[in-house]
Amino acid sequence: MEFQTLVQRYRVYFCRLAVGTWNVGGNSPNEDLNLNNWLTTHASADIYVLGFQEIVPLNAANVLGAEDSGPAAEWLSIIRQALNNQKSGPQVPDCYNSTPDAEVSEEQTYPLSFLREDETSQEYFARSLSSDPNSSSSEEDSPSPPCYSVGQESLLQSDYTLVASKQMVGLFLCVWVRSDLHRHIRNPKVSCVGRGIMGYLGNKGSISMSMAMYNTTFCFVCTHLASGQKEGDEVKRNMDVMEILKKTKFPHSCRVPRQPMSPDSILDHDKIIWLGDLNYRLASGDETNELLDKKDWQALLEKDQLKVEQRAGRIFEGWEEGRISFPPTYKYLTNSDDYVGQTSISKEKRRTPAWCDRILWKGGLKQISYERVESKFSDHRPVCSLFSVQVNAPNKLTQ
Repeated sequence: MEFQTLVQRYRVYFCRLAVGTWNVGGNSPNEDLNLNNWLTTHASADIYVLGFQEIVPLNAANVLGAEDSGPAAEWLSIIRQALNNQKSGPQVPDCYNSTPDAEVSEEQTYPLSFLREDETSQEYFARSLSSDPNSSSSEEDSPSPPCYSVGQESLLQSDYTLVASKQMVGLFLCVWVRSDLHRHIRNPKVSCVGRGIMGYLGNKGSISMSMAMYNTTFCFVCTHLASGQKEGDEVKRNMDVMEILKKTKFPHSCRVPRQPMSPDSILDHDKIIWLGDLNYRLASGDETNELLDKKDWQALLEKDQLKVEQRAGRIFEGWEEGRISFPPTYKYLTNSDDYVGQTSISKEKRRTPAWCDRILWKGGLKQISYERVESKFSDHRPVCSLFSVQVNAPNKLTQ
């Protein structure tokens, strides 16, 4: 769309989108579980997209029997409490930091959801990206149309409303928005694809959620892909991704006058987030173990199956992922900082740790942070990311 046309037809907002993924290993939340470190990525967000894997054990009774919705209700309750009890100021989450003595500056913790009233959109993006030197951008550096802001106080004091949630066996996805923005959310829809036992049961697969905010469409894809660290298992994961993209279809709804048709498939959306336990592993070997001991994450990532498959053009072509600067997220001993098999305490043979838990995107989002959180609740470490997203709203003057 031409720049002048965009200026005439739309008002442009920038909102903060927080995304989290966590394989909780079949554990139900307890009253003492603190989600603030996972949900508070330096400041409150406008939209929270939270995906879980294995909220129930993946045994035969849960896969083949009636769905146990009890844990999902417990997670919703604890998330609602955590979101609506956030402090009225910036917080520093307990995330992995390669320089633990570094302090987070006031500029880094500033709530970035909307433009400050005295700055241009270009200054806003410069500030957003300067808070993380490793942040990524997929939007072109071009002049931006007029932008509008809301008061920071309303951002910090807002409650959050559940847009939609869905469970498929152990997979669980929920989307929350600030209550004052809920009226601008349209057409929430859900589509599930099973990729587990026999190729269609729900112990593996995806939950995808479609929605529109103003005139911008979003799709959030929460997945748990095929497991296994044998050579060739990455092909199964690639196939899962391709089948999810092909089979995910959103139901049609009655068209509202002056509103665009809602998207049919994942790739039809303006902004897309793919999150979950993607299960891609590291190539094993003595060199891999040496790099793990040296904490040389960037060299290790050269052996990461997802990176290898993506570079070869076999999967996720055109998708983006932020720079990974944290240790592998799987597989840990229960309530420990040690990987399975890393110490004599473990009775299991040593597994090669891996970055199983990932967040990718497509469609012009600006990533502000990409972190893992140091929770010992399961054998996976949770991962979170914060994005700045441009949202187009109809200009009332042209309607």
